[in-house]
Amino acid sequence: MNEVLRNIKERRSVRKFKPVMPDRKLLDEIAEAGLYAASGMGRQATKTIVVTNPAARKMIVEANRAIGGWGEGFDPFYGAPAILVVLFDRSCFTGIYDGSLVMGNMMLAAHSLGLGSIWIHRAKEEFETPAFKKWLADLGITGDWEGVGHLAVGYADCDLPAAPERRPDRIVRVE
Repeated sequence: MNEVLRNIKERRSVRKFKPVMPDRKLLDEIAEAGLYAASGMGRQATKTIVVTNPAARKMIVEANRAIGGWGEGFDPFYGAPAILVVLFDRSCFTGIYDGSLVMGNMMLAAHSLGLGSIWIHRAKEEFETPAFKKWLADLGITGDWEGVGHLAVGYADCDLPAAPERRPDRIVRVE
């Protein structure tokens, strides 16, 4: 089977990670894969923030936990040591779609490199807050950005489940 198709069919969301930070080179390759996602009119109006700093990770985890309504100590990122945050420029009308393609590329890249990943929501809500707008400014990111999602990344500390049976009638041919 073609390697790309195999990765598409075998990739699964990981919900338990080893406390080992992946090599920066691997994280850079994942982020770079996101740069090659298709974008409306070729605008490339997304940004990816690669978070490996423990304090920044904790800030994201705590905000996400609070938005999600979970109790103290819960980690909505399942212990993943790295978080890649995808944002889009709100002036781009295809931004949410473009950012979703970035996330998809990065999930497939992580799997192909032997890493686990999972898309974690609530980035939109986080980046609407003054604290996260300030964080972007502190990082030198100017403009009006909206969160698409977080990619939690690390080494899986579990077996990947088998793919569930695909629901029928999802492909329609017009010949």
